[in-house]
Amino acid sequence: MLHLNSSRSISDPSDPDAQLTANNGEYLVNISLGTPPFPIVAIADTGSDIIWTQCKPCTDCYKQVAPLFDPKSSSSYRTVSCSSNVIGCGHDNAGTFSPKGSGIVGLGGGPASLVSQLGSSIGGKFSYCMVPYAAAKPTSTMNFGTNAVVSGNGVLSTPLISDPSQPTFYFLQLEAVSVGSKKIAFQGSSIGGSGNIIIDSGTTLTLVPTDFFSQLSDAVETQVSGGTKTSDPEGFFSLCYDKVVCLAFYANDQLSIYGNVAQQNFLIGYDLPKQTLSFKPTDCTNT
Repeated sequence: MLHLNSSRSISDPSDPDAQLTANNGEYLVNISLGTPPFPIVAIADTGSDIIWTQCKPCTDCYKQVAPLFDPKSSSSYRTVSCSSNVIGCGHDNAGTFSPKGSGIVGLGGGPASLVSQLGSSIGGKFSYCMVPYAAAKPTSTMNFGTNAVVSGNGVLSTPLISDPSQPTFYFLQLEAVSVGSKKIAFQGSSIGGSGNIIIDSGTTLTLVPTDFFSQLSDAVETQVSGGTKTSDPEGFFSLCYDKVVCLAFYANDQLSIYGNVAQQNFLIGYDLPKQTLSFKPTDCTNT
């Protein structure tokens, strides 16, 4: 059993919400699992479907600060087949995970995701507002249902493009990126007619084809005046300035990804029945 918050004073108390916390390249969402509810903090990831957490006994788990979920302590725990849409227990886990997190909450378009499992109760709607990593207040709210509708002045919407062969991903059609007065056309790579870039809250950087990245870097370098270029101490980023402020894009000729740094300080709403994605410039520390 999975639990979300419903403690805020909102127009419809049946619409859940959850706290979202910026954490060094990722955003963690607070949820609870089991009976009685056991709190966990996991990566909010629109680029995957499965909901899972590290569980006892752990054969090989990455280090996490919070206690491990113990299935034996939950009366609603059941062993089910791998083809079932349930919440998973990880006993042998690898990857570059922060010790502050204990798993992943998949928010993708596939049948196993949290959004799909909540189903008609949220009307296929959810939204989030990602605070900058360096914000003094690192938290904001993720909404589901009627409170996830993004409206008002400054809202722009674009089609969400689905691909039945890759139901997890939310595809977009990116036409261009503007740097100052320069507009750089984006070709990307259409995948089965499903747009040319995916939006992914679980990926930090925005990944674009090498040719486009070169044009973008040149345009940014031309636009930035008075800044002193410097090298990235980690040797990862190619364009950095002064106190090591770097362009958060990376060249990748496989799948193009609209990462979470570029999503910061926008209220972003997903309306799956209408197949639209809406953006509203917002100070996310106030949400």
